[in-house]
Amino acid sequence: MLRYANLALLILFPLAWFAPLLRAGMLPLFGLSEISVITGLQALWRTDVVLALLVTVLAIFAPLLKTIGLALLHFGLLSPRTLPALHLLGRLAMADIFLVALYIVVVKGVGLATVEVAWGLYLFTGCILASLVIGWQSTPAPR
Repeated sequence: MLRYANLALLILFPLAWFAPLLRAGMLPLFGLSEISVITGLQALWRTDVVLALLVTVLAIFAPLLKTIGLALLHFGLLSPRTLPALHLLGRLAMADIFLVALYIVVVKGVGLATVEVAWGLYLFTGCILASLVIGWQSTPAPR
């Protein structure tokens, strides 16, 4: 069952990257009404390359590499010694949720914009949490 749940994440993560995370009005950094991981990254690459690189690693590469690594582990194609590294990738991916939450708190606290959480944030958070649970429950495939 874990194998298939993990493989489903290979479809759900890209969907979550394009799904709206936030709806914002009068947001000076993005100037968008809906912000997804991808549109947010596009805006960040134009304004702050270092932060864009960090968010790209945390939001795109860490969850994807962990999911692929777990799939390889589940099918016996990757050594069980890699599990600690895969767990670290999962923690790094969770850091992205923290960045989004921090962004919402800062913007609402300063009063620069109206920010509403959209369904994509729940999907993205759910994917990250599911990946963490799958990683914790994963054992290497029998040889």
